[in-house]
Amino acid sequence: MTFAIAARCESTGRLGVALSTRPVGVGARCPFIAPNIGIVVTMAYTDPRLGPLGIGLLRAGYSSAKVLAEIAASDPNIEYRQICVIDRDGNAVARTGKQNTVWSGAITQPNLVAMGNNLTSEKTATSMHEAWKGNQGLPLEERLLGALEAGRDAGGQNGGQRSSALLVYASDVHPYVDLRVDLHVEPIGELRRVYEESKSLIPYYYQRPGRNPGEFGREQDWLDRQRPAA
Repeated sequence: MTFAIAARCESTGRLGVALSTRPVGVGARCPFIAPNIGIVVTMAYTDPRLGPLGIGLLRAGYSSAKVLAEIAASDPNIEYRQICVIDRDGNAVARTGKQNTVWSGAITQPNLVAMGNNLTSEKTATSMHEAWKGNQGLPLEERLLGALEAGRDAGGQNGGQRSSALLVYASDVHPYVDLRVDLHVEPIGELRRVYEESKSLIPYYYQRPGRNPGEFGREQDWLDRQRPAA
């Protein structure tokens, strides 16, 4: 009962996932990312243990296809799952278990998976894919969020959505963007609102841990320095 878009940015190597579902707290269970390594997303009857398993295999140098095959072989309930994997080279694969009988499936291409289960129609996935293709040139996080909005507008999932998340990693061990709406009547709209409120400070919070706090300054000091001189 979830739809998601997972992607690797070809130009920067950043990795990200945007997703939404009816159950609460989707961001806590489904997306798993290791910077410079890859992405695993586990959905449908989710087993969050499969995410770290897949990331560990990616760290060991397995391809996305091999990781997905190993996950499937390790899980006796794999036909209830929906999983995608993108490796460090952008190879993208997905698997939808046979027990997902209402429209469920995935669109894959290099560096991208748009997928969902228990959707109102295939259009949710195809609309995410089309929005992704139409927003070339935007930062990864904005492309992901725009695609998620397109999936919602195309019908989303049966029963509607109540939680959403946007997770992006650059090269460091901590996220570049990590935003969640755990319970809301319109979680994707709320995710957009939170993103717009926070986006000007995303570089600040990402760069600050490795900088001298006294030199880097507080949020408003940093924002003031970003403004063009009059």
